[in-house]
Amino acid sequence: MIKVLFVCHGNICRSPMAEYVMKDMVRKAGREAEFYIESAATSREEIGNDIHRGTKAKLREMGIPFERRSARQVTKQDYEDFDYLILMDRENRRGLSRIISGDPENKVHMLLEFAGKDRDIAAPWYTGNFDETFDDVAEGCRAFLAWLRRDFVKGQ
Repeated sequence: MIKVLFVCHGNICRSPMAEYVMKDMVRKAGREAEFYIESAATSREEIGNDIHRGTKAKLREMGIPFERRSARQVTKQDYEDFDYLILMDRENRRGLSRIISGDPENKVHMLLEFAGKDRDIAAPWYTGNFDETFDDVAEGCRAFLAWLRRDFVKGQ
């Protein structure tokens, strides 16, 4: 099973969006039994809060199912439990490194790196642009899933 943890600052906008987009993609590909997907925050600011209403609205608009959830913070144990910790921006990398103290197994990646882009996914909490964030998240998730397929075939 491939275990993926999407990470952003508060775990109410970008990382849950990525979590549910990726779950939808693997479900549609008939591969959901092969994946365990969650999301978490680098900060404690939103702990216990549900998904942001803007993220919910965008997921509904795109026909992507989601459920009520509570934001949680990444733990040191998550590094051991997950195969990939996928970040939305560079600030998340700094926050995550304070929690996990390094990445000796090369599990930490930026989502858009899989799409060949060296930039952050903007936080719609600040920009208000959930459409742009969704487009970046969907592009990154598609590219990550394609990368996993190539990596899996290469590893056989």
